Amino acid sequence: MDDEPDVGGLLHTRDVARWGPPGVIWEPTVLERARLIQTFAYLCVSVYTSAVLWRLDMTDRTSALRVGLAGVTGYAGFEAWRLLAGHPHFEVVRLAAGRGAGTTLADSWPALGPGATMPIEALTTGFAADLDVLVLALPHGLSAPYLAGLQAEGLLDGIRVLDLGGDFRLRDTGTYAKAYGARHPCPELLDHAVYGLTEVHRAAIADAPLVANPGCYPTATTLGARVLLAAGCGGPVHTSCVSGVSGAGRKASARTRYCEVQDSVVAYGVGGTHRHVPEMEQELCCPVIFTPHLVPTIRGMLATVTMASPSELTQERLHELAVSMYADEPLVVVRNTPPATRDVRGTGLTHVHVRLDPERETSQAFVAIDNLGKGAAAQGLQNLNVMFGLPETMGIPTIPLLP
Repeated sequence: MDDEPDVGGLLHTRDVARWGPPGVIWEPTVLERARLIQTFAYLCVSVYTSAVLWRLDMTDRTSALRVGLAGVTGYAGFEAWRLLAGHPHFEVVRLAAGRGAGTTLADSWPALGPGATMPIEALTTGFAADLDVLVLALPHGLSAPYLAGLQAEGLLDGIRVLDLGGDFRLRDTGTYAKAYGARHPCPELLDHAVYGLTEVHRAAIADAPLVANPGCYPTATTLGARVLLAAGCGGPVHTSCVSGVSGAGRKASARTRYCEVQDSVVAYGVGGTHRHVPEMEQELCCPVIFTPHLVPTIRGMLATVTMASPSELTQERLHELAVSMYADEPLVVVRNTPPATRDVRGTGLTHVHVRLDPERETSQAFVAIDNLGKGAAAQGLQNLNVMFGLPETMGIPTIPLLP
């Protein structure tokens, strides 16, 4: 009996372990009971929360909108795939391309590694089966006849379309024929298309069955010229723009070879011949004098928009107008200094700066975008978010690739 431990002393002495020797029943104190209850409750809540989150995650995955993307072997198409791949509510389930059909995503884009085994199909009417969204990143002249074929077979019902190409940007068929050198292949669908400059046509985009994504030059020019027009500036819109070589597409050409573009800047599409001129004039409702330049960078676009300004306009008023116009636009940044293309590289942002020259009574807007971002795929995703009632900035990068 003398060798038996002093159980009471063991359990109620603060300077020894709480757990007694084998065979001894532990009687917790009031404080220890409270801590055990608290720990048990925490574990129950954690397990329940994890189960709920898992179920929500699985629900999101099973209810993701099914996307078919055509044109994934091009720069704009790949950028669209890259952004959609990280979006929680869109799932790219099918890929198609003209060149590259019968291969895999990794074959066209080796940087993704051999694990990118998603097949690339030929673009047939069957490609659109069981889709919620059809994204077309095709050269101009290809989207319209493809959609006409789908419509003829009754396959467009229930599908919403985003066209990153130029087939549905111009509302007038005569203007289209003049700009693109051919008759419009599917004029009956023009009445269903909404021009997808999100900051201007957001309400119409929300209900549109077909959204025509704007061109890169018209996007940058229009977002800048709107401020000058609101300030009472008049006369034609003069816009001088520079663009990276990716804007010319991935297909090889003599004009975009390294030896042709490196250490050189060249104007092209001059004298009002560029097909984006009527697109700008359609949106701005005034004449546009446009001079595009190809510069030796990969991606990025800078537009310098100049108009005659009224004599009473001040710099403070011009800046206030820009701030007011874009105060509620999450992807437009109004700056106090001119932007650089590197400031928006890899993002869906638009950077805007406006400046008055009072002596010459002219006003200018300087606008920087990524030609593959806000100028193409990121604006496309912005439009898809609006079309499906999702947060407008969801899945769109807003931090630039620096340095």
